[in-house]
Amino acid sequence: MSLKNRVKPRKSLRTILILSFLLFSLVPLAFITGFSIQNYKQAIDKELNQRLEGNIREIEGTLKDFAKLLGEQTKEHVRDKSLIYFSSQNNFDRVRENLKDRLLIGYAHRIYMFKRDGVLRVALFKDSEGGVQVLENMERGDVILNETLMTQVQKEGQLNFVRVDVDKEKTRKNAIEGQMEYSIYSPIESVSGVVVGYIEEAMHLDQSYVFKMKERMDVELFFFSDDSDKVFASHQDLVEYKRGFFKEQLNNDGKGYFDLNIRQTPYRFMLQKVRWGSADLYIGLGVSKSSSNSILKNVEQAFYFVVAIIMVIALFFSIFVSKLILRPLYHVLGAIRGADFERGVVKIETNNDTELGILCESFNEMSEKIYNAQSELKNKINQLEDANLEIKETQAKLVHTGKMASLGQLVAGVAHELNNPIGFIYSNMTHLREYSEKLVDLVGVAEKDPQHLKEAKEEADFEYMTEDLPRLISSCEDGARRTRDIVLGLRNFSRLEEAALKEVDIEEGLQNTLRLLSGELKNRIKVVEEFEGIPHVMCYPSQLNQVFMNILSNAAQAIDGDGTIYIRTKKIDSDRVQIEIEDTGKGMDEETRSKIFDPFFTTKSLGTGTGLGLSISYGVIEKHKGEIIVESEVGKGTKFILILPIEGPSD
Repeated sequence: MSLKNRVKPRKSLRTILILSFLLFSLVPLAFITGFSIQNYKQAIDKELNQRLEGNIREIEGTLKDFAKLLGEQTKEHVRDKSLIYFSSQNNFDRVRENLKDRLLIGYAHRIYMFKRDGVLRVALFKDSEGGVQVLENMERGDVILNETLMTQVQKEGQLNFVRVDVDKEKTRKNAIEGQMEYSIYSPIESVSGVVVGYIEEAMHLDQSYVFKMKERMDVELFFFSDDSDKVFASHQDLVEYKRGFFKEQLNNDGKGYFDLNIRQTPYRFMLQKVRWGSADLYIGLGVSKSSSNSILKNVEQAFYFVVAIIMVIALFFSIFVSKLILRPLYHVLGAIRGADFERGVVKIETNNDTELGILCESFNEMSEKIYNAQSELKNKINQLEDANLEIKETQAKLVHTGKMASLGQLVAGVAHELNNPIGFIYSNMTHLREYSEKLVDLVGVAEKDPQHLKEAKEEADFEYMTEDLPRLISSCEDGARRTRDIVLGLRNFSRLEEAALKEVDIEEGLQNTLRLLSGELKNRIKVVEEFEGIPHVMCYPSQLNQVFMNILSNAAQAIDGDGTIYIRTKKIDSDRVQIEIEDTGKGMDEETRSKIFDPFFTTKSLGTGTGLGLSISYGVIEKHKGEIIVESEVGKGTKFILILPIEGPSD
């Protein structure tokens, strides 16, 4: 009887295989599809929110600049001696002539001048052609400031208001009619502090300003204040909403995001409360979601189409695979069950010339080879254990000889020594590139739009950049110089040449080294310098700086998270000085401390340290006829004490 007749395929197993294949392929696919679509929706909303936030910040900055300019202009006016004098004398004809000239060249669109009792006596406004006109009908004495307002202006010195005025009737018929006004009330006081009048200066932002912002930013925008229930907007439909509707969208932080349809077009809006001078102003911006919704719809359709195609393919593929795989597998299973395993070799009967027959023959050969290989393996293991002991002994001798004689050991140390200055220079390149890009942008603004140069310089933080750029360049020069000194120091260590002795300031060398390590220490490690002003020391400066670099770098790496490094200098006696470098790191046990100056000993992970740094440092201090002492305790940190002769090493 053949294997095919002995082992019948089970239809239930085929069904399970099909369902399992569909389950484990389609469920993750459906989950990924839904998750991707949802994330894509969130990404679109996030991108729109970020765009709206940036536009609002730009508008807020512009309004603050307007308020600042108008405020500075008002302060100049109230300090004008001639204006104070004519007001105190009630000579408002002279006041009017004075203010006409100021309105003509100033930032305000209108200026009102009140007597000390609050009666309006001068009313000027700037017409559309830039000329100054007089509102004679308002100068007849009918307009009077209320006492509450005058009292508040006297108390606070300056008072701001934001007014929104919209003519809804004209808006419905034609283009939007309205404006937003920012006004400042200030008292005019004599030299003796007596109030002789009040001045109101106002700046208008009309529909032309709103439409320019709309076209430039490609948004719909609206404004309203607490002093008026009207909404000043770039679209007629937005004017119809009351401020209460928009205020409901605000959160506790004065911001709010909401969706709103404008004539069947979906918009994503952001509303934010800002300060315009000392008054509150609400700015709303909306960006169309039509294009993003269209893209999202296409993406969803593509996702669903792909899922449907994959489902059909997976169904047919699972049926085909189940038939192809299960039938020969049952044949192999029957052969294995009938095999005799007591002999130690598993044999599978094969009676066909298909790939399955070749597989069975290969399995039989493999089973026999494994059985034979197990016996040989036991003998090989014993031989390998003996050989391993010999290899370890030989390896120890080779490593010891290689450490003491091979120039490749110094090459391995170069990467360790040069890593800090080169890494520091590399990290500075990011800031230098950023500053250069900002400077190029400022030059472009100066050429194309010089009127906004001041704003661009403030936005780019030009003042800080001009202070920080020389420091970055100087730091890069120091890093390059330190790299050169490290190479010279390594040559001296290998006795390729001798460096010249030089009288140097040790404390300055420590500070230069700290500058090179500032990127590693920044925002994490506090450095406390306790310098006593020790005398200059005759030494090999590049080699000592190398020692400082090794010890300070190790101290920084020994501190996990935040910590402190203390650097102290003092004069021990007339012949010697002492340098202490103490960290609050993890410290060392006695066994580790006794090995730290051994060449190639390191506690760092593989690939992060060569174990040459402290060995080189020990050789440098010994060459200077000095001493290097290490004090350390696990969990409390490590202290390195360097003692150097002031006169330097003797021949």
